[in-house]
Amino acid sequence: MVRRQGSLREVLHWLGRRIGAEVAWIGGTSTVEAATAGFRRTTLDALDEQLRRLAAGRLAAVTAQVGGAQVHLEAFGEREPRPVLVTVSAVELSREAAALASRAGGLVELLGRALAADDSLRGYEEKARQLRFAVLSALMAGDVALARRMTASDVPPLLGDERVRVYLLHCLPADRDRLARAYQDASGYHGPGLMVHCPSFKEHLICPIAEDSGAGGRLQLDSVLRRLVRENSAYALGASRLHPLDATAAAYGEALHALAVARNSPERVAAYRGQPSLVHLLPRQAAVGWARAYVAPLHAVPKLTLDITRLALTFPRSAVARLLNIGRNTVAAHCRRAEEALGLDLSDVQARATLDLALSLSSLQSGPQPDPDTPQPAPSLGELLRTRPATTWAETFLRPLRDAEHRGVHRTVRSWIEANIDAQQTAAHLGLSRNTVRAHLRVAERSLNRDLLTTGSGINDLVHAFHAVSGHRAQPDEESEHRAR
Repeated sequence: MVRRQGSLREVLHWLGRRIGAEVAWIGGTSTVEAATAGFRRTTLDALDEQLRRLAAGRLAAVTAQVGGAQVHLEAFGEREPRPVLVTVSAVELSREAAALASRAGGLVELLGRALAADDSLRGYEEKARQLRFAVLSALMAGDVALARRMTASDVPPLLGDERVRVYLLHCLPADRDRLARAYQDASGYHGPGLMVHCPSFKEHLICPIAEDSGAGGRLQLDSVLRRLVRENSAYALGASRLHPLDATAAAYGEALHALAVARNSPERVAAYRGQPSLVHLLPRQAAVGWARAYVAPLHAVPKLTLDITRLALTFPRSAVARLLNIGRNTVAAHCRRAEEALGLDLSDVQARATLDLALSLSSLQSGPQPDPDTPQPAPSLGELLRTRPATTWAETFLRPLRDAEHRGVHRTVRSWIEANIDAQQTAAHLGLSRNTVRAHLRVAERSLNRDLLTTGSGINDLVHAFHAVSGHRAQPDEESEHRAR
């Protein structure tokens, strides 16, 4: 019974039947942890002093008479306060019965230690999981020094390298704990990388891995992840390019896009093959000038509102709520505050894309400043997207959808953006079924190397690309933009 980790109550009932006594197990805090059905707890009132001495290690065993019954108490273990086994019988226990009770008590004490060890191990694993998430959060914020400070003297190999590649494993939610435990090392890390539970998407394990995977010893985590996908048909894996440690967030974004491709491919494994970001291709000085003017009203809102709104431009609000461990209504309230400051409706996909681009550009250095005596007015977004770098980027981005094989997909995707990413409305407009629309979007994900359906993190690029090549409205009209400024 002990070997199969039966409950303490089961063991005591078995013992009571074998020796003809009522039995109780008194924990180190002098509380009855379990007892047979007929055990009278008032029996212990007369034995308070003996119990304290047994628990403190000053006595090994005591026999007494209480109310005409024979009571035997024996302490077990070496760590104080010690647990005590109490047997109450009408007559004194035989030598064989007393020996059986003593042996059973020793096994129960070992069982308690094993269960306590299991609890400690689970507690350690939970703390290790929390630390891994904290380290990843610091890296996602670009603060490598903070990530190192969190780990004190036991810095993971990942933080000793200069560059990182992020892998995103799509697996069964119930498998995440098992996988993280199976490949966890003695320090709570995973060799050259980390396996971190994504708080927003329960099917995702986020795995940043050092460029020098040999830094983590024998465990080749990238090979492990690929093998897991080969052996499990429900799994998929997306991988980013190599990035500096302080650009882990960019690597994660690439892994998201690659995972969307992987889930739609027979191999179920894909590496990011994207072109440079539009943010870094627009004329720097003009683009930063537009962006800073556009987001200027947000200077009046709290930083937390800005941070939550920025996340909500890329991820569903329910995912943002899970990521930050706050309510969806709280996320919605912060987004409304930003909307009011800017005069925008962030339920509009084009408004979201515009604000996302503006926030990304506004954090860049603008380069050489113009002559203050001849200030230049900030251009509109439309003017920026008509520049040669923007149109070249857009043509290249959309080229996979413009071949003969994918013309229907191109039409569907364009209509989907115009319908504010409403698949039902798109289907009605094109005379297609909703399933066909979603099938076309999955083809577009694979062709464009962008996530459109899981998190929607690739939609903003799609909006800007269509605006640049076809002149379709991808931001609020000029009057609304002027009001927002």
